[in-house]
Amino acid sequence: MQIMEGDVIRTIRDNAHWIGHFHAGGVPGRHEIDASQELNYHAIATAIADLRFNGYVAHEFAPSRDPFTSLAEAYRICDV
Repeated sequence: MQIMEGDVIRTIRDNAHWIGHFHAGGVPGRHEIDASQELNYHAIATAIADLRFNGYVAHEFAPSRDPFTSLAEAYRICDV
């Protein structure tokens, strides 16, 4: 979506009524939700929470370090 739309948060806000779930795959490489990714996942999670979205949110990733550390970091970033 980032590549096609450009402004992910605006697109989410404008189309929230059509969205049944969110599924993210990091760019580049589908790795951890951290500063190495092109998207600010904390800002995206905040925008989704602001919409009072109560569906599923998932992030597909292939950890490049300890998977439990990566999962804990992703939780901290997306817990808004």
